[in-house]
Amino acid sequence: MPEPRVVTFREALREAMVEEMERDPSIFLMGEEVGHYQGAYKVSEGMLARFGEKRVIDTPIAETGFAGVGIGAAMIGLRPIIEFMTWNFSLTAYDQLVNNAAKLRYMSNGQFTLPIVFRGPGGAAHALAAQHSQALESLYAHVPGLKVVVPATPADAKGLLKAAIRDDNPVVFVESEVMYALKGEVPAGEHVVPLGLADVKRPGRDVTVVTWAKMLHASLKAAEELARDGIEVEVLDLRTIRPLDGEAIVDSVRRTGRCLVVQEGWPFAGVAAEVITLVVREAFDELDAPPDRLTSVDVPMPYATNLETLVIPSPDRVVAAVRRLLGLEEAPVRPAAAGGTR
Repeated sequence: MPEPRVVTFREALREAMVEEMERDPSIFLMGEEVGHYQGAYKVSEGMLARFGEKRVIDTPIAETGFAGVGIGAAMIGLRPIIEFMTWNFSLTAYDQLVNNAAKLRYMSNGQFTLPIVFRGPGGAAHALAAQHSQALESLYAHVPGLKVVVPATPADAKGLLKAAIRDDNPVVFVESEVMYALKGEVPAGEHVVPLGLADVKRPGRDVTVVTWAKMLHASLKAAEELARDGIEVEVLDLRTIRPLDGEAIVDSVRRTGRCLVVQEGWPFAGVAAEVITLVVREAFDELDAPPDRLTSVDVPMPYATNLETLVIPSPDRVVAAVRRLLGLEEAPVRPAAAGGTR
């Protein structure tokens, strides 16, 4: 096992791409500002000098176009990494991902493989307002044929990205602007984390918190605070949403008897609803309380920083939700609708 080093999230992603590109000449990186500008968030810094313009390709501001070019390249045997400056911009290329990348292997009866990774930051950063603050992983996880990866630590970022690049299916790889400078231990050399395996980031016996991406860090901070009151929270990091590690979720909930899902996305038809459905179906008899979810507030993201803070799940909100699940705190009373009717 290689000795771990402390590196940033962005450095871990860069290492994964560089190592894979050195290993396999069919891999290339394409996207806005990935080359001469060194990456919008400096993830690809130094890669243009290392690999040249044929393998680190700056594109126009045309997500539909370069996503389609990447899909075509994957169909003829190359292994593209397509960087979206933000997953919010991927919506202009949604048809390419959903109707082409996700379906062509199936529709060709396996005559084509689609080894392509779409990566970039998703979710809210700081005061980027409604159109640039969306956690969209549930939209892509809804689609058969796409794999959806949501790392939360530098080690997982490197290991999961290497696995995604090697996969023969299209992978949606969602990062976070606020995690690029996050530091953590990453093994040197070959480090691959298989897709579809969740990871217990903190063991506990009283309640399972299922989460992913940057909500892992809010959940871990909440678990630390709750531990001071003798409440032991098990924090399960999904790492990949599709394929979903249902076995790990159910095993954890059977141990603790309670389940809270913490997601950055909106509540309606989100990943949390899928996880709760799984828990109710597979572990109903072991539950000591109804499963619950904590999500962003069901509104477009405000621009004002104080309002943004109210929208996104925070450690304090996670603490309150866990305490409610344990019967230690009452749920807030919902205000009556205008006129007393809904």
